Amino acid sequence: MLSLGAIRKLCAAFDAVALTVIAAGISRAAHGPSGRRHPFSAHAHSPPPPDFPTIASCRAAVANRRRPRQPSPPAPEAAADEQPVLVRIKGERDPVRLYELFRANAHNRLLIENRFAFEDAVARLAGARRNDLVEEILEQHKALPQGRREGFVVRIIGLYGKARMPDHALRTFREMELYGCPRTAKSFNATMKVLVRARLFDEVLQLFESSETYGVELDDISYNTVVKMMCDLGELRAAYRVMQEMEKAGVRPDVITYTTLMDAFYKSRQREVGDGLWNLMRLRGCMPTLASYNVRIQFLVNRRRGWQANDLVKKMYASGIRPDEITYNLVIKGFFMMGEHEMAKTVFGAMHGRGCKPNAKVYQTMVHYLCERREFDLAFRLCKDSMEKNWFPSVNTINQLLKGLMSISKDRNAREIMKLVTGRKPSYSNDEVRTFQDILSLGKTRKMI
Repeated sequence: MLSLGAIRKLCAAFDAVALTVIAAGISRAAHGPSGRRHPFSAHAHSPPPPDFPTIASCRAAVANRRRPRQPSPPAPEAAADEQPVLVRIKGERDPVRLYELFRANAHNRLLIENRFAFEDAVARLAGARRNDLVEEILEQHKALPQGRREGFVVRIIGLYGKARMPDHALRTFREMELYGCPRTAKSFNATMKVLVRARLFDEVLQLFESSETYGVELDDISYNTVVKMMCDLGELRAAYRVMQEMEKAGVRPDVITYTTLMDAFYKSRQREVGDGLWNLMRLRGCMPTLASYNVRIQFLVNRRRGWQANDLVKKMYASGIRPDEITYNLVIKGFFMMGEHEMAKTVFGAMHGRGCKPNAKVYQTMVHYLCERREFDLAFRLCKDSMEKNWFPSVNTINQLLKGLMSISKDRNAREIMKLVTGRKPSYSNDEVRTFQDILSLGKTRKMI
């Protein structure tokens, strides 16, 4: 059995012989059968052309074929002007050059339709406090053919909002007809959202009350935006009147409307109105959502009615709504506040069986109240589990746990907590770490005494 190398050498020898025979045949043909030169072979004795397949060149070709190919030298980097515009914009850090790139590519559809490129560029220009360049870019693009499309204008309104230029966003909405772009509730709501975030509440109300002037028919989002704003301002009666105006206008209040109002009235300790809204919502066929149940459970917990809150969780399951981490955290806290510590631990254990994993807030609640109950062993296990997931309880809770562990001679457990504390990213301040270390040192000193 011949090896692969032997076969390759044999093939190369056959190739060399074949080429020799071919070359000899060509030479005889040039001189004819009688040995005389062929009439058309005037250059029969001239040197062969450079690309003539001589035996030497064939051997060199075979040898080169056996050698490993050397990697070709890298192509020279493309000039900056030849790179795609999106790549150049993403890598540009100078605000002026970034603006010039946008201006030079104002009609580049690939750039104009790229929402992420716009958001990133505006954020960087606003971060550099170059609102003048933000205005230049967005005003230039408002005049494009895309400016007649409401979705494109809504994006510009939102970008003005992110750049903290609410006046420009409002002006853009008011001038939409100048660009041949029709207004609807979509652009109206986007403008109100920008004004609310800028806390320009008077401008929001003026815009809301002048919707007919702009030919806009308000929808549920429009009304809910004003309801939420009024609730945040503490104007609950005005918020309720907005819901009434909503019904008169033929727009049906939805679950967001009721939930927003319930939350506000419960927090202001107006239980009767909150309960009435809950009943009214259900009476009108508007079924509560997870957020609605959590608002009511929060109210019950604050009233130290943990058992009723727990019963409401059962009704959630019956309605096909799965409680989330917020729900469980509220119920656990409610039972702890009532002194029903075993029930609180039972609810915590039931979370895993029902497919809901505890989050950082649940761990914080458990560790805090377990330390208050001096159940430091369980508090240590839960705190360690939480920290290993990079969820760290509050500084006060950690102090309380370290003191408790040292008081029951659990020095080793305290050192484990301290090791996790020092490895936290981002790290605690030097003063906080020093406080933790002092607790451990003081505990050791007392034992020695």
